[in-house]
Amino acid sequence: MGWRFGGKFIKMRNLDPNMGAAENESHWWALYTRHQHEKVVAQILTSKGFEVFLPLYESIRRWKDRSKALSLPLFPCYVFVRGGLSRRSMVVTTPGVHTILYNGERVAMIPNEEIESIRRAVDGHLRVEPHPFLRCGERVRVTRGSLEGVEGVLLRKKSLYRLILSVDMLAQSVAVEIDASDVQPAVPAARGQIPYTGSAPARDQRRSLLAFTD
Repeated sequence: MGWRFGGKFIKMRNLDPNMGAAENESHWWALYTRHQHEKVVAQILTSKGFEVFLPLYESIRRWKDRSKALSLPLFPCYVFVRGGLSRRSMVVTTPGVHTILYNGERVAMIPNEEIESIRRAVDGHLRVEPHPFLRCGERVRVTRGSLEGVEGVLLRKKSLYRLILSVDMLAQSVAVEIDASDVQPAVPAARGQIPYTGSAPARDQRRSLLAFTD
């Protein structure tokens, strides 16, 4: 589940101050917000005409007498915005916004591939939730289903497999539950390496190549 306003996602890179205004409008960037103000900020910026992406996940909170399903931000205190940098003064003066993320003296751009992977994860029917930032491990590519073509790190926890997707600029990750038979190594297997077919025997033989915790 998630919020996405506007059209398709396009390729992005760090903003060059010498770019034309039209090209600057095509990039995604991130805002840091006050705690629990992500939805309010997203709603206000949308009403101002900005294209906003606020990925959400469902969490069940239980009390002694009841339980409730809540829609929470996958990246607490962050909201993604596309374009509109020429109107950044309208952004930083929005109630609940702390700052725009910078990479040195430039506004930090979020790669299109990272945004698209997160979007497809929250738009699908798979369980998704926040996860500690993770970059190392067996990198795989999904071969079928709603995440076909998406790449991430495969993590095994007991009998469950999770695909870890990261936004490097934020140093944060999310985990998507996935069937191990739906993925394959993201790079061709080296000579003599056991092919990853997705079958149980092959998975067992490749355990040492998977990032996992018990």
